[in-house]
Parts: sequence; structure tokens; C-alpha cells
Amino acid sequence: MPEFLKTYVRVVEKCNRWIGRATMYLIFVLMGVLLYSSVSKVFFWPANWTLEMAEFIMVAYFIVGGPYSLQLDSHVRMDLLYGRWSPRTKALVDCFTVFLLIAYLIFMLYGGISSTSYALEYGETSYSSWSPYMAPIKIAMVVGIFLMLLQTTAILIKDIAFVKGEAIQ
Repeated sequence: MPEFLKTYVRVVEKCNRWIGRATMYLIFVLMGVLLYSSVSKVFFWPANWTLEMAEFIMVAYFIVGGPYSLQLDSHVRMDLLYGRWSPRTKALVDCFTVFLLIAYLIFMLYGGISSTSYALEYGETSYSSWSPYMAPIKIAMVVGIFLMLLQTTAILIKDIAFVKGEAIQ
């Protein structure tokens, strides 16, 4: 494998590892928002922003943390045949099926960028009573999809190297 591809894989994986580990702490922010929501409903006036904020945090948690999950190979996979295959067969099959994921991510990225630019240009807000701006969560989604695309290409490069007998660490 050319050195620039090895460097690409290392840089993408280091970046996604750092971002993924930082994103893991959003679960505590989510717990705080939901705890505040529960306490405010019982003891104070119910806050109208907590449910939607919890949804935004959960979206950021899954979308931005997704590339790290993909890197760790801890995502859900249909294991009817795949689990019985040798590592080389798995890598070979992944080299072909990854193109479906890349195509899907490209469409998602295109739609996300279009939606984000609309939200930024027109100051799009949610239709809830809280009515927050949608641009921040849409930007987080575009960043997460872009990182997922980078991680997917890094995995493709690693699979090709593995099939060729040149594992990249």
C-alpha cells in the first residue's frame, strides 16, 4: 500500500477515535437534561425545551459517534453467513459491499449540506413551542456523515490491504 493511504487511514482513525471518545460524554449531558426535565415537571414549571434538546443531543450522540463505532467494528451486522467466513473472505466481501454504504453516505451528505445551507440562509427554526434554530443540529449531522464517509473509505483501504496481505495498523 502506498504510504499516503496508510497515513490517511491513521489520521482518519485517530481523528474519529478522539471525536468518538469525546462524543461518548454527551450521554451524561443527555441524562442531565432528562433529569432536569423530570424534576422541573414535578417541582417547578415544566420546561418546554427539554424533550427537543434531548432529541438533538441523541442525534449528535449517534451521528457524530457513529464513525467511532464503525472503527471499532461494534455496529450491528446481519450475521447469518458473515460470522462463519474467514477474515480474508470477510474483507473481500466488505470491499464490494462498502460501495453501497459509500453511495448512501454521499446521498446523505448531499442532502445534509443542502438542508444545512437552507437552515443557515433562512434561519430555519423548529415548529415546536421552543422553536430552536435547526442549523446547529444540521451542522452536527453533516459533520457526522462526513466523518462516517472518511471512516468508511479508511475501512475500505484497510480491507484492500488485508486482502493483499499488507495489514495496516
